[in-house]
Amino acid sequence: MKNTFKLALGAIAFAAASAASAQTTLLNVSYDVAREFYKDLNTAFVANYKKTTGKDIKVDQSHAGSSAQARAVADGLEADVVTMNTTTDVDFLAEKGVVAKDWRQKFPNNAAPTTSTMLFLVRQGNPKGIKDWDDLIKPGVQVVVVNPKTGGNGRMAYLAAWGQVRAKGGTDAQAAEFVSKIYKNVPVLARGGRDATGIFLQRNIGDVLVTFESEVVSVDNEFGKGKVDAIHPSASIVAENPVAIVERTVAKKGTAADAKAYLDFLYSPEGQEIAAKHNIRPRNEAILTKYASAFKPIKFFTVEQYFGSLGEAQKVHFNDGGQFDKLYTAGK
Repeated sequence: MKNTFKLALGAIAFAAASAASAQTTLLNVSYDVAREFYKDLNTAFVANYKKTTGKDIKVDQSHAGSSAQARAVADGLEADVVTMNTTTDVDFLAEKGVVAKDWRQKFPNNAAPTTSTMLFLVRQGNPKGIKDWDDLIKPGVQVVVVNPKTGGNGRMAYLAAWGQVRAKGGTDAQAAEFVSKIYKNVPVLARGGRDATGIFLQRNIGDVLVTFESEVVSVDNEFGKGKVDAIHPSASIVAENPVAIVERTVAKKGTAADAKAYLDFLYSPEGQEIAAKHNIRPRNEAILTKYASAFKPIKFFTVEQYFGSLGEAQKVHFNDGGQFDKLYTAGK
């Protein structure tokens, strides 16, 4: 009788454990304009995980301005992984003890499986004839950008505008003057990348939207092809898309291995191909070459070349009282 009871208890425990394992759910907290990419990636990952491990898994998504997302995770949002568009947002979580201090060493390419860059979206036919950065400071041109205090999209747009002046041999003083002129042409600062797209296409504000290269595909899918033209400027910044496991959450939930498998999948040929289809630049050279027609040649510069690091750029330009605050208030 005792043995039967033990067996019954064992069966119940096994069934409970099986049910628990079948219900593994990961939460990916990500930046605003990555929704469609991760929707497709998650579908592929779930199928791959089932095929390779025999286990069911579910991946939930959360998207908003990247800095707002980082703050939400720091404040307790139980993300298993974060997939951001600027390293400073992950560094912020590392400082809070939420992700590993050495998060860059946990995955290849400094834990950035993909990159992007900033380009311009203009209305069909490019009525204002916008071709390069200098056109953004012309009188009568309205520029839609994300607030660099709330989103990595906005920080990268700002740094791209500043850095392209330096790339042409200009000084920091000339760059500051140029960026100040751009913000004089900004009618409203968006909260995040998708908010910026809404301002541009739904509220019909502005002549040009400065955003990530990947937003071209999202706009075509959501609003229909032909609504915008993509303009690749002569020079732009390399924007790395860093990822990290949220140690605080996976320790509590026991999902460390699942979270690692998920982020590893981003580096797989299948994950890299999905990125390329969403106009996000893969690290895999063969796949990058395959999609060469989508990724136009631009003279690239890195954050390190002109700003030291994103952390240093954050202190100098985006912290309260920094260069952006001075330029923006002076411009208004």
